[in-house]
Amino acid sequence: MPVALILSSFVAASRIGGGAQQYVLAAHRIDPVLVPTVLFGRNPATGAAGDVTEPDVLRRMLGDIEADAMFGQVDLVITGYFAIPEQVEIAASLLERIRAQASRPPTVVVDPIMGDDPKGLYVQPRVAEAVAARLIPLADWITPNVWELGHLTGAPIRDAAGAVAACRQIGRPALVTSVPGGKGEIGVLFCDASEAVLFTHQRLAHAPSGSGDLVTASFGAGLIEGMAPPAAAERAARVAAEMVQKALEWGVVDLPIVALAEQLATPTAAVRVERL
Repeated sequence: MPVALILSSFVAASRIGGGAQQYVLAAHRIDPVLVPTVLFGRNPATGAAGDVTEPDVLRRMLGDIEADAMFGQVDLVITGYFAIPEQVEIAASLLERIRAQASRPPTVVVDPIMGDDPKGLYVQPRVAEAVAARLIPLADWITPNVWELGHLTGAPIRDAAGAVAACRQIGRPALVTSVPGGKGEIGVLFCDASEAVLFTHQRLAHAPSGSGDLVTASFGAGLIEGMAPPAAAERAARVAAEMVQKALEWGVVDLPIVALAEQLATPTAAVRVERL
């Protein structure tokens, strides 16, 4: 039975962050273990107040998971939102420890959650610096949005070609969200050392929060299922397009991840595929 460890946010009433990713992974028969870095009742974008998981509490939670000998069973690790730099250091030390203990090291997917356009940076600058310095080098894959990719490389990204160049500069295989495509298009860019493929769909007037979290979890699930990375990326792009479209059709504020759980493995949304 595959096991995934998620270190990210938990928002009880919104399908965002690690709380949403656990539903995605469960739909793929991957057992999720969520360690929350923050606790909110609803989306903090609404102005809701939440609590940060203090470093001592985070260490204790991870210690209890380790005491159950789960670290040797982990197939996938996803890191996402961190509120304070001490959490990032705990996560980095954890990844180093898991890899040292595991006979079969897990796949590590780092979503460097830092900010977005047009707001810019929405974590503490020291958190962004710690993620770049400590977690990116430990990642097998990174899943930034296009603004975060530009922040990591120090230059804004205007198009898919710029995103490819930025990924190659960082030197980590990547799945980049919110990448501009053709006229009126937006999509997901798959990029490793030898291949770059853009999967796009029409940009919609409004998209619920959490599509980046959805893409990261779907892509990670595909890797654990044995899919070739480009195929896992294409499926993740189709999943995101389908969930956003259905949310708009149904008039709901959150991605319908649970309602459409059976479609996560076989999405039918169309995407345009462009090899770069």
